[in-house]
Amino acid sequence: MLDVTRLRVLVAVARHGSVTAAAQALHYAQPSVSHHLARLEAETGSRLVQRAGRGIRLTEAGRMLADRAEEILGRLAAAEDELAEYTGLRAGRVRLAAFPSALGTFVPAAAATFAAAYPSIDLRFSEAEPPLAMRLLRSGEVEVALLFAHPAGPQPDLAGVRHEVLRDEPMHLVTPAGWPGDRLADHRDRPWIGGCERCRAELLRACAAEGFTPDVRFTTDDYVAVQRLVAAGLGVTTLPALALAAHRDERVRVVPLAGPGRRVLAAVHGEPPDPPATAALLEHLRRAAATHFRPE
Repeated sequence: MLDVTRLRVLVAVARHGSVTAAAQALHYAQPSVSHHLARLEAETGSRLVQRAGRGIRLTEAGRMLADRAEEILGRLAAAEDELAEYTGLRAGRVRLAAFPSALGTFVPAAAATFAAAYPSIDLRFSEAEPPLAMRLLRSGEVEVALLFAHPAGPQPDLAGVRHEVLRDEPMHLVTPAGWPGDRLADHRDRPWIGGCERCRAELLRACAAEGFTPDVRFTTDDYVAVQRLVAAGLGVTTLPALALAAHRDERVRVVPLAGPGRRVLAAVHGEPPDPPATAALLEHLRRAAATHFRPE
């Protein structure tokens, strides 16, 4: 049987890219990490790592085992949490990964009402864009992942997880106050500001649907910085409702756009029913999300 500690070491090496970094993350001595890797290779009868210059990299077998090990460790963590939940909502923990505009709007509201209702539950959350949030969910590092997806664009990989739509949020055209035009095509000759990789892809798709390619001169996924750039007259952009609800620069002009907008999802791992703390957090997220989708 494979040793769980050695699997955890292999996952850390895969995630951090070196023995030294893995040792620091695990708070192990570097020789201990090397020893665990050697023992794991002996147990499996496979070469899992190979030298690459002054460092190491995983072999194909090592990458395959690391991927499976993430799932195994996640399931073990989930099992520990589920056992703890049998004491009821008087103990236990629940962890959430969420993208920035969710953290800037409805997540704090949900966290506050959850903490007031269940003060003994250890609630933790961290910022993560959808791809990282899914990795954290699958590895068992969080119980709930908040994601977003544009219906016409690339969809998150939801294989093996359950998800629900919390809300569809509209997209908005954001321009300097003195620039007229309520359609994307009205600004075809203006400079544009792009967001994260998925948001830029959606911007390109939406502009292509109106017959032009935007001249993206600035890129940032900081919705405060985006609006500052627009207010300074450096370009136009599109932003979802949550980003504008989290922060609204009074110097910009905001126009709702027609179309499907952006979809906000909550994802969990495993078969129903959810552990009580996870189910309770989901309910508080549903309630909070319903009230935080309008730009102020």
